[in-house]
Amino acid sequence: MDANRPMSRRALLTGGAAGGPMLRPPWAHEAAEFASRCTGCDACIRACPEGVLSPDPDGRPRFDPQAGECTFCGDCVRACQPAALDFAAPTRWPWRARVEPGCLPAHGVVCASCRDVCPEAAIRVPPGGRGAASIDPLRCTGCSACVGVCPAGAIALERAPLEEAA
Repeated sequence: MDANRPMSRRALLTGGAAGGPMLRPPWAHEAAEFASRCTGCDACIRACPEGVLSPDPDGRPRFDPQAGECTFCGDCVRACQPAALDFAAPTRWPWRARVEPGCLPAHGVVCASCRDVCPEAAIRVPPGGRGAASIDPLRCTGCSACVGVCPAGAIALERAPLEEAA
C-alpha cells in the first residue's frame, strides 16, 4: 500500500489495506489529459453533494467507492473550470460492481445490504444465504452505493468491458 494514500475505515479496522486502482471522478478525461488539465483546485470536491470525491496524494480528485454513492448529478463537472472533468470527455464511466469471495450469503449468512441500497436494482441475493450476490452488469451504473455498506467488504468496482459500460 502507498504510504501516502489513506486507508479506508474498513481497512483500518480490519487490518487490511485498501487496494485497487485510483478512480477518477465520472467524466474525467483519460489519464494524461486529466493530469494536464487538473489544477488541484478542489472545486469539484467541494461541489460534490454526496462527498464521494477526495484529493489524492497529488491533490487531484479521486472517487472513493467506500464513501458512498455517486448520483452522477454532474455538479463536479459544472464546478471544474479547467475542464479536466467534461461532459464531452471521450469515455463513459467504465466501472461496475463485482462481488468477491467474501460475500456473506456465499458462506450461508443471510445478508442483503448491497441489494437493499442499489438504486438500479442490479443486485440479486439468493434467499436464505444460499449463494453469493450477483450483479447484473447491464443495470449496474458503478455508482458504488453497494461498496461501502457491505459488512464483509466483498464488493469492489472493476473496469467493465466496453459493451457493458456503454
